[in-house]
Amino acid sequence: MSGPLTGIRVADFSRVLAGPYATMLLAEMGADVVKVEHPGLGDETRAWGPPSAGGEAAYYLSVNRNKRDIALDLKHPEGRRVAARLCERADVIIENFRPGVADRLGIGYESVRLSNPGVVYCSITGFGKDDRPGFDAVVQAESGLMHITGETPTKVGVAIADVLAGLNAAVAILGPLYRRALTGAGERVEVSLLHSALSALGNVAQSALVSGQEAVSYGNAHPTVVPYQTFQAADGGFTVAAGNDALFRALCVAIGRPDLAADPRYGTNPLRIEHRDELIPELEAVFLTRTAAEWTTVLLDAGVPVGKIRGVLEAIRAAEDPATITVDHPTAGLLELMRTGFTLAGGTPRTEPPPLQGQHTRELLAELDLTPDEIRRLESDGVVRQAQMPAEAETPVQAKTPVQEGANR
Repeated sequence: MSGPLTGIRVADFSRVLAGPYATMLLAEMGADVVKVEHPGLGDETRAWGPPSAGGEAAYYLSVNRNKRDIALDLKHPEGRRVAARLCERADVIIENFRPGVADRLGIGYESVRLSNPGVVYCSITGFGKDDRPGFDAVVQAESGLMHITGETPTKVGVAIADVLAGLNAAVAILGPLYRRALTGAGERVEVSLLHSALSALGNVAQSALVSGQEAVSYGNAHPTVVPYQTFQAADGGFTVAAGNDALFRALCVAIGRPDLAADPRYGTNPLRIEHRDELIPELEAVFLTRTAAEWTTVLLDAGVPVGKIRGVLEAIRAAEDPATITVDHPTAGLLELMRTGFTLAGGTPRTEPPPLQGQHTRELLAELDLTPDEIRRLESDGVVRQAQMPAEAETPVQAKTPVQEGANR
């Protein structure tokens, strides 16, 4: 099935999480994503295991499906020439090198746009123009996310700054791509982990700006909505989100405490915030009298948003719509992967497994008009590497094939 980005070629020089997550989203919409990796080292996440499946780390598998892979040494002059040719024919380029590295490799924006003025070029950094290593945990600390999470400063359990940066990158690329289709003009896009995390502070940041006071961590509660937090039942925790006055009244009736709804101290959300320390113990005492499953049923029947606190595997299996897809991986066999958070009415364009390192090297070099002899020489010199498929004899270099329809020439 064709997706809305079919015919768009993405040259992906990124690695680890933010960039690969962004390009996986673009691939999910039909783009032809070419992942470029060093022939020896490869993407760092290939070594970030266990756990692994078929020799591939779960971390790498999580963000690299639906891509083609070329193993290419960008530090070698011949490798840089191949990379430049790939950039000339790309509609989108995405990289997350430290500032200045792409320029030294000959694939910086100013160099690329000379031969490809219509390119949409996305750079992802940790701290913008500040040349600091951008690791998620550091960004969570520096951005304030850690400050407002948990009872004491706590890192979010997933690399959320990277994920947010990947989402921002994908969204920011789509806008210039649309304008490019209308005018042919390219554009540079810059995304940082820090500003992705800062922008995600949302209402908490705005409250701090309006009040002039430092934000306070409320753990599993909400700073400006009450009750909106985790409670303990007789057998474990669950979360209630009474997001307005009507829901609070419905909650009180459902748990057998209509008197709380009638209490003038709790009549409106601002009053409940003011009297939080009086109201919450009243609710806690009631919730301890029954199980989490019982309260979940009672509150759902009353129309009050409520949820059980689940483990990750439990949550995946409990999802009403399937949360995973299954692909046939060349070394891992049938492999379950998490699906993305959106669906398209036309369906998913394709579902290909995350590629082996260098799985499509010869195929891509041929598309870039390299001859079989040139490809053999690059392989012999260690500039490129073709992955050996399981139980597969050495595959001869194929004659070159046309560049994919729709890609820049």
